[in-house]
Amino acid sequence: MTGDLAPMDRTARLAMTRAAMAEAAVDALVVTKPVNIRWLTGFTGSSGMAVVGPEVLTLITDDRYDVQVRQQVADAAVEATIAITRNPMDPVTAAVAGLPAVGLESDHVTWSQQRRIAGLLDAATTDPTEGLVETLRQVKDPGEIERLKKAAAIADDALAAVRPELGRGRTEVAIARLLEREMIDRGADGLSFPTIVAAGPNSAKPHATPSDRPIEDGDMVVIDFGAAVDGYGSDMTRSFLVGRVSTRQQDMFDAVIEAQAAGVAAVAAGVDEREIDRICRDRLAEHQLAEAFTHGAGHGIGLEIHENPFLSTRATGILRSGYVITVEPGVYLPELGGVRIEDSVVVTRSGCEPITKSSKDPTIVPG
Repeated sequence: MTGDLAPMDRTARLAMTRAAMAEAAVDALVVTKPVNIRWLTGFTGSSGMAVVGPEVLTLITDDRYDVQVRQQVADAAVEATIAITRNPMDPVTAAVAGLPAVGLESDHVTWSQQRRIAGLLDAATTDPTEGLVETLRQVKDPGEIERLKKAAAIADDALAAVRPELGRGRTEVAIARLLEREMIDRGADGLSFPTIVAAGPNSAKPHATPSDRPIEDGDMVVIDFGAAVDGYGSDMTRSFLVGRVSTRQQDMFDAVIEAQAAGVAAVAAGVDEREIDRICRDRLAEHQLAEAFTHGAGHGIGLEIHENPFLSTRATGILRSGYVITVEPGVYLPELGGVRIEDSVVVTRSGCEPITKSSKDPTIVPG
């Protein structure tokens, strides 16, 4: 599956992690979040810990993953000491022996793990770190971008194949399953998140679960879905107007299209993350729809489908070249339905490169 994709430089990732550790004044970092372990080592098992020391990376898992971990670390070209054990704290203690300050991922280590680690380290201190690896993961390298582009292309092709079925009275869940099957058949490893197909009143629920409700004439339909390639997930939303819709429904769609285009046009390295949300919200306000926009304007994607940065009124960062983010304004009125348009884009110095390319034409003719 990944043989035709560019390799990823995990040696550089380890160097960046150690530099970030120095800034955080920790001598070692105990990594417990699975996607952070995968980003650093290539290991995808559900049970494991990694200790990034000043010179040695130690990867710890149990004997269920003995063969897998060795193969994945070798494939990732990572130099690591692999410890296979049912007592993971023993190699953790050995890996940090003599180091005065040990960082823990405060958002991902459990309270009992923290207490146990602190109790085993004698004179060493355990210090909380927040988002150390996640911050590094925000800027995607060429190999990551290639995987995200491939996932997006698979999703584009799947939607093109399924679109004609929207006018044939199929249920929400039937459309969702068709999309999912098309993505797998086109080479996706899996889904990047549970597929949303929401029609009629259900489209006013931003995270609706597909039901057995048929898609009918006059419905607004929101489809939010993505494919995964080598762990990297695409994210795209398209909205459709089936048959004879009202003028207000058409106006809702036109307002969201306008807001989304303005948000995408504003994306560039150096732009305040809040600015994208503000621009989308202000355009919707011109149509008296700002109050119906109930979520942020976008988020980062990568090994997680929702990861930093988050584009909202509370955002505090600046966009950087190499971020891959979504721009996805939406409006939701229970009496009419909902509309959301979402593209994933790669942030560049001069603007952005959209990687989701499906048509935004909403018209579906029943029959």
